[in-house]
Amino acid sequence: MKALASLDPLLEHRIRLGASVLLAKHGEVTFARLKAQLQATDGNLGAQLRKLEDRNYIQSRRDFVERKPTTWYQLTNEGRAALEGHMAALQALIDASAGGG
Repeated sequence: MKALASLDPLLEHRIRLGASVLLAKHGEVTFARLKAQLQATDGNLGAQLRKLEDRNYIQSRRDFVERKPTTWYQLTNEGRAALEGHMAALQALIDASAGGG
C-alpha cells in the first residue's frame, strides 16, 4: 500500500508528530508550552525535539524572557514539507479504509 510506505517514520512518534503540528499551527512555540501541550517530561520532550532538529525538521533559538532562559522552536521548510507529506499519507490511509479498500 503506497500510503503506508509514504508515512515518515520520524513523525510516527506521538511527541514528534504533536510538536510538529503545534509548530505548524503557531509558528514558534517555547519548550515550556510544548511540554504542557504534549504532557511530556523535560527529558522525553528534549530527546524527541533533538531528533527533529538532527533531521532539520525544526530549529531552535534561545533568548531571555523576564531574565529566564527560554528556548523557542519553529518548523523549517523541510519540516513543514515532511509534515504535509505525512499528513497526506495518513489521510490516504483513512480514505482507503473508509472506502473499503
